[in-house]
Amino acid sequence: MGRLGAAFRVFFKTLFDAGVAAQVEQVLTGKGLPGPAAAAPKLAAEKPVPPKPVEPPKPTQNPAVTLLAALQREARLIDFLKEDLSAHSDDQIGAAVREVQRDSAKVLDRLFGLQAILTEDEGATIEIPVGFDAGRYRLTGQVAGAGPHRGALRHHGWEVTRCDLPTFTGSATAANTVAAAEVEVS
Repeated sequence: MGRLGAAFRVFFKTLFDAGVAAQVEQVLTGKGLPGPAAAAPKLAAEKPVPPKPVEPPKPTQNPAVTLLAALQREARLIDFLKEDLSAHSDDQIGAAVREVQRDSAKVLDRLFGLQAILTEDEGATIEIPVGFDAGRYRLTGQVAGAGPHRGALRHHGWEVTRCDLPTFTGSATAANTVAAAEVEVS
């Protein structure tokens, strides 16, 4: 095995076995090893610990696919977006848009608790402080210097207050399925 292999074995035995750690400490402090009679009962009493069975990892689903599946299941968003609307009247499209918009908004509110970043009305004059977070505010127009900046609010922005995506419980082969194929058996 060699010295390197023995060193690794001693290291891990010392790390996980208090009795071996005490023996190594005695050797390192010059007190020597206890006699074979003292070590023999401990060795006889030790029982090998069977390794824990390895559980296969549970299938996962990309959170984007989970969100898309929820929007399809509860609002039929993909069906609406992928459908050819050229054969439908504007009234039919308008009715479908209202339904898809309402149901999609419910999904987003339930899963993310969306709220506006700024509560002022669009068009209101607001001040953005020096050192603002560019991830929360996007300045457009004539932006110069470090600020503070004053301007008209063009969009209040959105932020999530929670993220409650459903836990995927399907199989690995279904991890990329957004909507299962429906088959009516007769």
